[in-house]
Amino acid sequence: METESSDQSKETQTSSLITGFPDDILNLCLARVPRSHHMSMKCVSRRWRDFVCSDDFCDYRNKFNLSESWIYALCRNASGRVFLQVLNPSKRAWRRVSEVPPHVTFRDGMGFAVLGKRLFVLGGCGWLEDGTDDVYCYDAALNTWIHLLPPLSTKRCFFACETLDGKVMAIGGLGVNSKASQTWDIYDPLKKACVSCSDANVVRDIEDSFVMDGKVYVRGGAGSSAAVYDGSTGVWKRVDDDMAAGWLGPAVVVGDDLYVLDQSFGATLTMWCKETRMWIRIGKLSQLVMTQQCRLVSIGSNVYVIGKDCSTVVIDVENVRKTMMNGVMVCSSIPKTWDDHIDVICCKSIAI
Repeated sequence: METESSDQSKETQTSSLITGFPDDILNLCLARVPRSHHMSMKCVSRRWRDFVCSDDFCDYRNKFNLSESWIYALCRNASGRVFLQVLNPSKRAWRRVSEVPPHVTFRDGMGFAVLGKRLFVLGGCGWLEDGTDDVYCYDAALNTWIHLLPPLSTKRCFFACETLDGKVMAIGGLGVNSKASQTWDIYDPLKKACVSCSDANVVRDIEDSFVMDGKVYVRGGAGSSAAVYDGSTGVWKRVDDDMAAGWLGPAVVVGDDLYVLDQSFGATLTMWCKETRMWIRIGKLSQLVMTQQCRLVSIGSNVYVIGKDCSTVVIDVENVRKTMMNGVMVCSSIPKTWDDHIDVICCKSIAI
């Protein structure tokens, strides 16, 4: 009995991150370490690395509102090579992260989605290949790519990609199948399975998408309409004209509100008012700041407007009216720190 008790005690000690320190208190302490120091924590030992990279650690930080969101941008340089950039908002500087898988390096029209601490790159095509059904995954905690997951049901490129109810949706686009533009795949990473569906209400030539109130919205190109997918019913329908009429640029959801950057004439931020069903003009960005097509990402009450070369403008939508001068919004900016010219394909935030 004494030997058995001694063995159990040794097992408990070796399973603890710090010997003699209660795990619940230790977890609470480690969860408060800023994300920028997680790399150093992973160097302490293999057990520390496994804990810091685990889903439990990520869930623990989210549960106690300790998580920090970083922005990941899929970019392309002048030679056509695709790579991944990351922005730590507190450091206010972009940096390059792990190289993308070789098969993705020169692809175009890929989907980009985030679930938890994992980023998914789906489909895409190239000069010598039609639409593909490949699925790759990047683990932000491990800073590692999982090179190939079970494929999509449909080969496609230039499609909308969003996450809803813990699943990735690949919507419309082009592909080997001529009907790909009005189909969508629901990809479940946990079950490693993909289901293909079709609906005539899925708009063609999708240019933008977002998720709001448990629904996925997609917008077609110039002159096209918009459609919405209700996750509770699994049905697509057309978006009402009053809402679709003001969706004239990249959109982002902050809390329960929808914002759109209209770049038809300059760059004007507008907000959709659900109560009055009208678009409200918030303010205008200086043309010296943003003149090209941009991507939008939200973190808290901040909207990050990310343009060419990852030049970034940060707008606090809660305080924007207080800081506006002569109709022009006063914002902070994050300039690029390199000489190469790059295009931003798409952006997402990951909270850890």
